[in-house]
Parts: sequence; structure tokens; C-alpha cells
Amino acid sequence: MEYKRISDANIITEKYMDSILIEERLIDSVVADTAIEFFGKKYDSPVMTPAFSHLANYNGRELNGLEEYSLAAKELNILNFVGMMENEGFKKIADTGADTVRIIKPYADNGKVRDQMQFAKEVGAAGIGMDIDHIFGGEGYDVVVGEKMGPQTADMLASYVEDYGLPFTVKGVLSVSDAVKCAKIGAKAIIVSHHHGRLPYAVPPMMVLPKIKEALKGTDVKIIVDCGIATGADVFKALALGADAAAVGRSMMPSLEEGGVRGVCDFVTRVNNDLRFIMSSTGFNSISSIDDSVLYNGPLP
Repeated sequence: MEYKRISDANIITEKYMDSILIEERLIDSVVADTAIEFFGKKYDSPVMTPAFSHLANYNGRELNGLEEYSLAAKELNILNFVGMMENEGFKKIADTGADTVRIIKPYADNGKVRDQMQFAKEVGAAGIGMDIDHIFGGEGYDVVVGEKMGPQTADMLASYVEDYGLPFTVKGVLSVSDAVKCAKIGAKAIIVSHHHGRLPYAVPPMMVLPKIKEALKGTDVKIIVDCGIATGADVFKALALGADAAAVGRSMMPSLEEGGVRGVCDFVTRVNNDLRFIMSSTGFNSISSIDDSVLYNGPLP
């Protein structure tokens, strides 16, 4: 049988996630509570929305996909993330009333970075952050929708934290090295992610997660995981391996496109209900109590 190389990090991530098995513990267990505290506020679930950009108006509906899933986040009482957009677009997101973190691209024009961060603060964002995994592209610095990206130093990131006074999230952390630098510059959260496989052969987020968790011990940095999160079991595994929350992404899109706000609410509710069931079935009654003692590494038979 000929061996076929697989460089697609999404396939590697999926295989790794599915190789993690869960032990059952039922005696003395109770129905679990999925509530969490994040950035000093209480939310009903550790399931979070992705920092998507440039979504369409699906099926002729009045609101675009970003506005729709933001309204769903408000209704669900979960933390909301959005990505690349101009300020007028973010104003519409802010007007939904969802607690929203604005993740800003690493524009080569640093003035644009700062303008968008300042605007986010003025309209009441719950936090700001940067998408560092879009710094590089195939021909050097990345170009996203016609906008050139640029390098970001630790000093630059630290200045964003200091200048705007909002909880700062660094998206695209996939190493202990970057995680430690994020803690040093004062970031309040990181998103452990390979951004849907931008780097060939990228390590699965859940594989590197325990090392990141250990390296951040003693800090107040929250850890979010994304890439391939589609079920309550995926969320549970991420939490057990050291995450504080997990973000759904492409798995949410069919529900968003078809059903809009209601579709996202139904999807996230299903994921959260699955998470609660697994927590209850493994003896963990709260998010903070979850650990990796119930996990087993395959491979699958």
C-alpha cells in the first residue's frame, strides 16, 4: 500500500482530536453547570463564536452573517468575536449589544491598527486583539482583501495593551514561545489556532495545549482553542487539556447560512448540551473542575 503524505493541518488536527478518548464516571455525578467567568463577566457557556470576517447576507436576509451570529451570541450570553472589517461594520456589531472582542489584522499601516482599536474602545467593545497568524503569506507579508500586512513585535503588542486599556487577545498562538511572550506583554487571552491550516503540517492545537497551559501557570492569561471544534466532545477535550474556552468556526456556518440568528442559537445550544452531558457523565460538575484524568490517547482500533 502506497503511503500518502498529508500536509493539511486540518486533517492532521481532526485525526488527533478523534484519537483522544473519554472515560466514563457516573456514580456520585450530578448534572453539570457550564457557566464560566471570562474577562470579569459571567457567561452561560465556554463555547464562543469565531473571529470571522466579510460574511455575506445569506438567503437574501437583511443582516449579514457577522451581525446575525453576534445577535445569537447576545441571546446565548456567550462571548463574541469578530475579525477584519472597517469601523462602520464594527459599529453595527457593537449595536447588537453582544459582548464582542474585535480581532484586528496586523496591517502594515500601523495607523489603521490603532484607529480600529481606538474605535472599538469608543463604541464599547469587550476587548480587542490581533490576528498574528495573518502576518505572513506565500510571497512574504500577507495581503488580505487588498490590504498588506506587516510584522508585529512584542513591544508593539505591549503598546496596544497599554494604550487602549481593554482586555487584549492574541489570536494564532501555536507555541509555548509565543504564549509566554503574550503573557509578558500583558495579554489577557490567547487563541491557540493554526487558522484553518495556514501552516502546512501545523501541530494540532490540542497537542500543544498542555505545554502552553503549563507554561502559563501562575498568570491570568485565558486560553481559547479553535480549529475543528464542532461538538461538545471537542469542547470537553479542549477544556480537559487546559483551555478555558473553545470557539466554533466553520462547523457553525451551515446553521448560520440556513437559519441565521436562530440557526446559530440552535447549533451552539446543541454543542453546549453535548458538553453538559459529557461533563455529567465524567463526574465534573463545573467547567473549572474539568481535568485530563478522564482522557486516553488512541490510536483508534
